[in-house]
Amino acid sequence: MRVLKLGTTGTDVMEIQSLLKKIGLGPGPIDGIFGPLTQQAVIQFQRKFGLVPDGIIGLNTFRLMESFLRGYDMYTIRPGDTLFGIASRYGVNPDLIRVANPDIDESNLSVGQRIKVPYGLYVVPTNVDYTYDILQRNVAGLKALYPFIETGIAGESVLGRNLYYIRLGQGPNQVFYNGAHHALEWITSPLLMKFAEDFSKAYALGQNLAGYVPGEIYDKSSIYIVPMVNPDGVDLVLKGLSQSNPYNDELRQWNNESMDFSADWQANNKGVDLNHNYNAGWEESKEAEAALGITGPGPTRYSGPYPMSEPETRSMVDFTLSRDFRLVLAYHSQGEVIFWNFQDMATQEAKKIGEALAKASGYTLDEATGIASYAGYKDWFIKEYGRPGYTVEVGRGKNPLPISQFNRIYDDNLPLLLLGSVI
Repeated sequence: MRVLKLGTTGTDVMEIQSLLKKIGLGPGPIDGIFGPLTQQAVIQFQRKFGLVPDGIIGLNTFRLMESFLRGYDMYTIRPGDTLFGIASRYGVNPDLIRVANPDIDESNLSVGQRIKVPYGLYVVPTNVDYTYDILQRNVAGLKALYPFIETGIAGESVLGRNLYYIRLGQGPNQVFYNGAHHALEWITSPLLMKFAEDFSKAYALGQNLAGYVPGEIYDKSSIYIVPMVNPDGVDLVLKGLSQSNPYNDELRQWNNESMDFSADWQANNKGVDLNHNYNAGWEESKEAEAALGITGPGPTRYSGPYPMSEPETRSMVDFTLSRDFRLVLAYHSQGEVIFWNFQDMATQEAKKIGEALAKASGYTLDEATGIASYAGYKDWFIKEYGRPGYTVEVGRGKNPLPISQFNRIYDDNLPLLLLGSVI
């Protein structure tokens, strides 16, 4: 970690500001700028927990903040402790402690025993620029709080970053949702992670979610989620080009000699547009890119040297082939539209399901045209399996969509995500 102090800027500052706001301290705007209000909020945090109140986030302060970021504290049982007493001290539902510690014997707590105690705060931040580091922390935090979910690694990116997956449910009806094939469209990652958290919590507490019963879905279906297919590209957009990136010189060249990747970069770390790299109309995609004057790696639309040339697309193909998905949703932004067909290969059943998904979300059902209609993940899935596959374009405006759109996007898509798991 780096030391954060007055004048520091970045996505890590934004994450800390979000946390401080969540626990009731006033850091000012969540803008990634460590200003006087953020400094004062850090001082308040430090005083509250007995740390040196210097307003600087060094190792000791960050260690404590990190426990809040991951969503739980590791608590050591003391003489006279009861589960209800611990829950009361933390202001958390005791059932959430039971869920996080499935082997706990609350009638026989042992002094010195270490247990996970949730803070009762949501883990997934929905008001920050969502980087790979945040994703890693969130995946680990959700697994710790809800041990019944399955987490794993579906593959790796060009730079060796993990393509994490989460599985919700144990039922035979398998569906697959993925996000952030395109770097600018990172808002789809917190969308899927927030869904995973809300579903897990509702299932753990036996609650309904948007009119659905997660317990029934859990037994009927298995929802697989890869929230960030393109972590290298997402971090290029949100954090910029690192001097340690082995493709440093090439990336600058591919980005028209610009160091600014925040406005146009959709590709992976090798300048390949992952959603034009699948073996489904790939040749047509190459012809279309040539017509646009694209001759090699760059910010967008370059389909790669051959189909599935990239580790990210190969990982998604292998992950899909190793399972039996009835339906897939590939999340993108923007347009509030759902694309359902590929070269007239989709079935009428797929269209009917698409109409139901569109109704649930308020989005328009449509068919892609031009270069956008070739070599995408849902195109490959339809071509390979002849089963329902959809590209869901969330939000409206120019990519990258501002995080201020998140709440509306989530409200629109929660019913769609739930319906997709059972339809």
